[in-house]
Amino acid sequence: MKHLLDYLSIALWLAGIGHFCILFASFQVPGRLGWKEDLPKLTPFNRKLMWVYAGTTLQTIIAFGILTLFLHDQFLNGDRAAIALAVFIAIFWTTRILVDFLYFEHSDWPQGIQFVVGHILLTALFFALALTYWAVVFFHISERIL
Repeated sequence: MKHLLDYLSIALWLAGIGHFCILFASFQVPGRLGWKEDLPKLTPFNRKLMWVYAGTTLQTIIAFGILTLFLHDQFLNGDRAAIALAVFIAIFWTTRILVDFLYFEHSDWPQGIQFVVGHILLTALFFALALTYWAVVFFHISERIL
């Protein structure tokens, strides 16, 4: 069990940092996806709603990164609030992966090799994040059962 905790510790540090890597891609979204041309086609309310959704998603990802780094030891120790947060973060990233595979279509994505590579890298990161938080949750569940 000690070795597993060591791996979870490293995975949590990387997950915390990984959330900030997502920000690098997020800041490119408006320019690379042509929001300057597309958003003015929406009504003012819908345009503002898009920015609110983008902003709250951005804040959520930043909070996940900060909380993971600051609560690292609580995640490892099985603190109930940290485990509840791990469940929430795991569900968030699992849902994002499911949306990608079940709702988006390949034709929805912008064309070009940089978008294909970016999509693959982001999806791999989302998988790693979901797996990390699910691992924390199931580690502590199995610890209590066994």
